[in-house]
Amino acid sequence: MTLERCTLCPRACGARREGACGGGRCGMGADAVVARAALHFWEEPCISGTRGSGAVFFTGCPLGCVFCQNSEISRERKTGRRVSPRGLAEIFRRLEEQGAHNINLVTPTHFTPAILEALSLRKPSVPVVWNCGGYESRKTLALLEGHVDIYLPDFKYAERETAAELCGAPDYPETAEAAVLEMARQTGPAVFGADGVLRRGTVVRHLILPGRTRNSIAALEWLAANLPAGVPVSVMAQYIPCGKAAAYPQLDRRITKREYEKVLNRLFSLKLEGWVQDRESASRAYIPPFDLSGVPAEKAQT
Repeated sequence: MTLERCTLCPRACGARREGACGGGRCGMGADAVVARAALHFWEEPCISGTRGSGAVFFTGCPLGCVFCQNSEISRERKTGRRVSPRGLAEIFRRLEEQGAHNINLVTPTHFTPAILEALSLRKPSVPVVWNCGGYESRKTLALLEGHVDIYLPDFKYAERETAAELCGAPDYPETAEAAVLEMARQTGPAVFGADGVLRRGTVVRHLILPGRTRNSIAALEWLAANLPAGVPVSVMAQYIPCGKAAAYPQLDRRITKREYEKVLNRLFSLKLEGWVQDRESASRAYIPPFDLSGVPAEKAQT
């Protein structure tokens, strides 16, 4: 597979990406690279359910936040195995056989063509989840309509200066706003099964960052004013310093109880529906090992 001039993400860097070789912000070739494919129990209750989410962790990331808890594979790209579309479809099938409530594609944007080819070979019988950083182009989202059942985007930054500092994308706020609204349009309101597991819909996540409660409050206020009815919000308190966080002011610590309560007080006053994570969830124990679990080697690709 070759992408002559890649414009899949909003950076639209125009890099040539072919097979295992590529450039651009994501640093990856055009063929999917997977670091882990296994049942995952640490998503929102409506995603993990009782049997787990079939999480497929892709290597590389076009956004590259300095504090990413998956920095080992997103920024450093230390682990990952090249997988063909047919091999990817087979990974999805095995996760279904293990009882996964859904196929959860984690940081998938830069491999969109390969993923769509895999889904065309075999559409899973469980919902497909697009688990992303929220920095998506509407052009790429248009390709996903009809293939993705659940969108699980972050809405990380409401402030351009914060986005510029932490991921080098000052256009993140307006780009993510447009993306989230398009995702919600595609899926409509959240639809849950009798077991409480999400079958269709969009859930917007926001991670509270230390020293940046103003950004969190601005993000929640935008969501409250703009999200259509039936789109829940998940506020996360799981931040721990990872990646290059120690080099940035205040990112070298967990959020304080005061910061947590300040953001939650505003959340509750806005009456947003969804979930709130406990501060105790901030632990490295919840970061899975990126050890190629569930990613068998394939025959050499040409």
